[in-house]
Amino acid sequence: MSKKLLLLSTVGLMGLSAPLFAGEATGAVAGLLGSADQWYVAPFGTYFNPAGARNADHEAGAGLAIGRIINDYFNVEVKGFWQHLDAETGGEGDIAGGSVDLQYYMMRGTFSPYTVVGIGGMDTRFANRSSASVLGEAGVGATYDVLDNLSVRGDVRYRYSFEGDGGAYAGQTQFHDMVVNVGLVIPLGQKPQALASPAPVAAAPVDDCATRDTDLDGVNDCEDRCPGTMRSARVDDTGCPIRIELRGVNFLYNSDALTESAQRILDGVAGQLLSVPEQRDIEVAGHASSEGSQAYNLRLSQRRSESVARYLKAKGLANRLYPKGYGEDYPIADNDSEAGREKNRRVELVWMGD
Repeated sequence: MSKKLLLLSTVGLMGLSAPLFAGEATGAVAGLLGSADQWYVAPFGTYFNPAGARNADHEAGAGLAIGRIINDYFNVEVKGFWQHLDAETGGEGDIAGGSVDLQYYMMRGTFSPYTVVGIGGMDTRFANRSSASVLGEAGVGATYDVLDNLSVRGDVRYRYSFEGDGGAYAGQTQFHDMVVNVGLVIPLGQKPQALASPAPVAAAPVDDCATRDTDLDGVNDCEDRCPGTMRSARVDDTGCPIRIELRGVNFLYNSDALTESAQRILDGVAGQLLSVPEQRDIEVAGHASSEGSQAYNLRLSQRRSESVARYLKAKGLANRLYPKGYGEDYPIADNDSEAGREKNRRVELVWMGD
């Protein structure tokens, strides 16, 4: 009776833990290729521990099962078996029978634990008596893959059998035996393999304005209040222009008349400024090189800044423009070379305050 209680407790505990293992199996094995069509054979040897009422020694046996994988969790098998009986007081016999078993796999992998229940019948022959009986089995076991097409398997089962009156053992109608099976599992055809996890689908790139700087002014598009600023512009932390040097805006010699190329450049500047929602006042700052007197250069830079302001106003710029000449007071290059003097002769747009 203690053997029976021990086995029933083990089966019960494994059954209660099955949902936990099932969750792990789902993460470990996504599925089995061809699982619904996978058949296998499973020859096995048996250690048979008969019930005390049989008055028999521990004996051996053998059997063969043919099974099918139903899905990730269940196998079904048809099994035939034979076990020898050797009475402690003399006499021999054997048990032959078969059952239909249902196995529940808590996880599938290289090591695959399972629980099993079965129902069937058997014929017992002992001491010139024989009887047929019904049986039920329950137990736990596991398979372990040793090769691509070969696994070893073992399980421990409690077997209940009922013979009724007039059986092989006079006065005994019920038996509680322990059966230990160890054998092989050989797939018929290609062994099921774990499905490879599907390749992760790359998420569509998110159009994130925080990662873009369309006008290349150093302020991302999310925070840029003045998109589309000129490439040569210096901007504040909101992307709005602070200062723009009007490179290439040149004048006729010793004059405030714009060259044709300067007018084309200012046309582009006006178009960009009109597209920027920045209405602050703008100072149009004129600068000169050191050729000529300082007073003359101051007047020339003033006239040139006024010329640029008039041209931009004529193009529809709404900002208030304040032309101011600085003469040669703020050079950005050396006035000793023509290249340096050319850089110093310039016009800049400077945004004024808030």
